[in-house]
Amino acid sequence: MRAAESSGGVIVLVGTPIGNLGDISKRALDTLEAADIICCEDTRRTRKLLSSAGITGKKLMTMERHNERDVAGTLIRYALEGDLVAVVSDAGMPLISDPGGYLVKAAYSSGVRVSVVPGPDAVTSALAVSGIDAGRYCFEGFLPRHGSDRARRLDAMAASPCTVVIFESPRRVGSTLGDLERVCSGNRQVAIVRELTKVHEEVWRGNLSDACRWMEDEDNLRGEVVIVLAGNPANDEPVEESMLVEALSQLLQDGVSVNVAAAEVSAQMGITKRQAYALALDLRKKM
Repeated sequence: MRAAESSGGVIVLVGTPIGNLGDISKRALDTLEAADIICCEDTRRTRKLLSSAGITGKKLMTMERHNERDVAGTLIRYALEGDLVAVVSDAGMPLISDPGGYLVKAAYSSGVRVSVVPGPDAVTSALAVSGIDAGRYCFEGFLPRHGSDRARRLDAMAASPCTVVIFESPRRVGSTLGDLERVCSGNRQVAIVRELTKVHEEVWRGNLSDACRWMEDEDNLRGEVVIVLAGNPANDEPVEESMLVEALSQLLQDGVSVNVAAAEVSAQMGITKRQAYALALDLRKKM
């Protein structure tokens, strides 16, 4: 049950363009025009958007992860006093890999009504244009940069039968693709989507091995990049371990290294390279 809602103001989550300012909806513009206060990530980005729409004189408040609790309390007080509070992110839907989750929970607890004006979304836009199965997908957002948390997330993505959508900085796309190639089979399909809705929108499609080679020649990626990774087909039709053992044993007996044997069986049978490597290493020890 939701807490009783006030009859006063409201907090409205407003979707804004992910690149092309022409994508903003009339309802979003009407909401921003009517708002008593607009909560945003970067006032410069939001003022540019408002200026392009001819909206001036709005009170802006910045909300970031480090000050979200304090700002949330202030915004809820405004709403309880009857104000219309609009919440926007720098691009796309608020709360998606951006601050705002605490604000919404606190608003419900305080009896403040929360509404949404849907708009552009990098997740579903990249998924749609990728050409990879969009029937079932998992959104991972930005991955941890290093450590055991990153390793666990990579392993989970490698094993998942669902398509996976990842946000990434252009500076780390190469390393992330390399990590994905290590834990997935090299022939796993992937799409790299950048500059969505902008003049230089680009969609690169292929497998992980080719993607890593492509990245070696790319030194000018700009803006946030969306990686769409195909799901693991092995989880739909599990491969019997005896078949894996037989294939790996034959390669190892032929003098192939553990790394190469694992890569070949991973590509042939659709299991993750990490799974194949662990099994190959165990077999090598017993030989």
